[in-house]
Amino acid sequence: MKYRFLEHTADIKFQSFGETLEEAFENSALAMFYVMVDIEKVKKNKKIKVECFANNIEELLIEWLNKLLAKANINEMVFSEFMVRIKNNKLEGQAFGEKLDIKKHNPKIEVKAATYSELFVKKEKDKFICQVVLDV
Repeated sequence: MKYRFLEHTADIKFQSFGETLEEAFENSALAMFYVMVDIEKVKKNKKIKVECFANNIEELLIEWLNKLLAKANINEMVFSEFMVRIKNNKLEGQAFGEKLDIKKHNPKIEVKAATYSELFVKKEKDKFICQVVLDV
C-alpha cells in the first residue's frame, strides 16, 4: 500500500508509506495528486525539478507538497510520478507529468495547500509513515 485516506470533518487526510523516507515523500505527492485528478491518465511527458529546505522533516514534507502545488499551478500541469532525494533537511526532487487536460484528467477536488494540522513523519518497524491534511 502506497497511501490510504482517513476520515476528516472538512478537509482530506491521508497517510503515505515507504520503505525509505524518500519513498514515503514520493507517495505523499502521489496521494495529493490522486485527490486532484485521475492520475492513471497522466502521462510522464515532462519533468519539473523541485528543491526545498526546512528546519525539520515535517516542515520539509509540507514544503515539498506545497511547491508541487505551486509548480502544477504555474505550469498548468498535473503529475503522476515523483523522485526524491533527501539529505540534511534538503530535498531535491523531480515530478513527471503533462499539461492539464480537463477532458482527459477528470479534475476532482482543488487542493489549496498541504497543512501542518495533524502532521507527522515517523518510522515504525521497517517503514516510514507520513500523515498530511490537505486544505481543499
